[in-house]
Formats: sequence, C-alpha cells, structure tokens
Amino acid sequence: MAEAVDTVDVVDAAVGEAPGAVFVPRSRAVEGVRAYGLIVAMWLRSTMAYRASFVMTTFGNFLATAFDFVTILLMFSHVDALGGYTLSEIALLYGAAGTSFGLADLLMGSMDRLGRRVRDGTLDTLLVRPVPVLAQVAADRFALRRLGRVTQGLLVLGYALVTLDIDWTVAKVLLVPLMVLSGAAIFGAVFVAGAAFQFVAQDASQVQNSFTYGGATLLQYPPTVFATDLVRGVTFVVPLAFVNWLPSLYVLGREYPLGLPDWVAFLPPLVAGACGAVAGLAWRAGLRAYRSTGS
Repeated sequence: MAEAVDTVDVVDAAVGEAPGAVFVPRSRAVEGVRAYGLIVAMWLRSTMAYRASFVMTTFGNFLATAFDFVTILLMFSHVDALGGYTLSEIALLYGAAGTSFGLADLLMGSMDRLGRRVRDGTLDTLLVRPVPVLAQVAADRFALRRLGRVTQGLLVLGYALVTLDIDWTVAKVLLVPLMVLSGAAIFGAVFVAGAAFQFVAQDASQVQNSFTYGGATLLQYPPTVFATDLVRGVTFVVPLAFVNWLPSLYVLGREYPLGLPDWVAFLPPLVAGACGAVAGLAWRAGLRAYRSTGS
C-alpha cells in the first residue's frame, strides 16, 4: 500500500497536484488546456515584472500594425474606391481579418519557433514532460504585447460598423462575432499545420509566415483586386476566404466571388472545425516522425 501511495505522490508532483491528493486521470485535451494556462500565467508574471516595458512594447505593436491601415488611407486620398469597394467596406474586411489574426497570433504565435527547437534539440525537453507538446510550444514565450494588434483591429472594425449603412438583421448581427472567432480558429489551425511542416523542413518558418502573416495581409483587401485563381485557392485549398471575405460580403450585401451561394457565409465555424482536425492530424503525424538530434 505504501508503494501505491508513493506512486501517486510522484504522479501528483509531475502534474502539479499537492502530494497525497487523490489522482483523477484527465483527458489529453484537458491536460493540454491546463498546461497552456499555467505556462501563460508564468509568462504573464514575467511580463508584468516590467510594466513600463510592457506598455511601451504593446503601444509599439499597436503603432506598427496601424501603419497597414494608414497605407489604405493614403490610397483613398487619391481614389474613391478600390476594386469597387469604399473605404468603410475595406475597413470591415481589414478589421475582421486583423482582429482574427491578432487573436490567433496572441494565442498561437509562438508555433513558428518549433523549427528552431527541432534544429537545436530543445524539443526533446518538452517531450519528457507529462503534458501535451502542442500546449507547451503554443504557450512558449507568450507575448501579451500582441494585444496591440488585436486592439488596432477592433478599432478599425468598430469604425467600419459605425460608418457603414448596413441593413442589419439578426443573422448579420450574429455573423460579425462569429466571423471574428471562427477566423481566429482558422488562423490558429494554419499556425499548427505550419508548425507540423517544420518537423520535416526544420527551417520553414517563413513558409508558415507566408500563410499566416501573408494571409492576413491578403484578406485586408477585397477579392475583386486579385486574380480568380488566387481567390479559388484561398477558398477551396487553404480556406482563408472564410475568415472574413465570405461572411463580410454577406453583411455588406455584395455578390460572392466564384458565384457561391449565400449560405456559405455561415460556414466559418464548420470550416474552422475541419481545419482544426486536419491540423491536429498533421501535428500528430509530424510528432510521431520526429527523431531527436541525438546530442
């Protein structure tokens, strides 16, 4: 009996429970969320130890991302419409994409460091811990300063919603927050899938960034300014169009690209779920294929 108690104490200590507490097995998902929260809390305590630095870096992040919208404002100082869209309509696209990507970047932005961990062998230290590796990688060096991007996106989105003359319905009202949250989930899945690719490529963070940061920049502009083949690619291959293009066009009452039906505007949650499932499979395949550096 004493040996059983000792075993429980060891397991409790490993997962952070008080020694002697009754051990209740948790699912991997629950353990992952719990571990993610603990790691994030650790980095938040570290960040708040230098509050002046946090405020300045957050404000700097806000200003750096704001220059993207300043560029759009400069364009509209010379034209009345871009691809047939007004400033307020593009602000809706920009704000929705910026907020969704900002949330995903805040929660999952550390995934692009995985390639470095694979190359230098530090990923091995995460494998021996009794919590999911994905949670550890995602929460590593959690940067609260990225709230600056989220704040800037929300401000532009708010500006668009106030200035646009939209015939609001219950469906359109509900679609706005649904679009932002589903878009964040889609971007999060792209972050995970890109990290899984780095198990093979090892030095492919820029490839991942082309779909995350590059995708966010692409979605800030209307689909009418891009080639049809590109619009097809981000609709049916890497479904970034479901982040903001398709839901926003429904809210604005505009025609969809590629002749799609109106109901596709309400598919972002399903698309996010499908992307998450594919990204999860890719992550597990990459993790199983990983071989230590041996050093």
